[in-house]
Amino acid sequence: MPAYKLKIHGKVQGVFYRDFARKQAEALDISGWAKNDSDGTVTAYIQGEEDKIDYFLVLLWSGPEASKVQNIQKEPSVEDPMITLFEIRYD
Repeated sequence: MPAYKLKIHGKVQGVFYRDFARKQAEALDISGWAKNDSDGTVTAYIQGEEDKIDYFLVLLWSGPEASKVQNIQKEPSVEDPMITLFEIRYD
């Protein structure tokens, strides 16, 4: 199963961006996680079917109404079979 690590730049903290990502991921059956970083970005790990991931990325670019995404970096990663849901992380 394809897996990716994402780094999302822009106005993505304090605007319910991670919750938006979680809801979209659940609807598309994408597993992984998202967390805020100290530099104001959001890091996410996602895995799922490639076509669903492609659509998920389109949704992440739009984000919730108050967000303004400037860039999403996408790097291939390794599938983690232990991750079966999408969660918001606070670490």
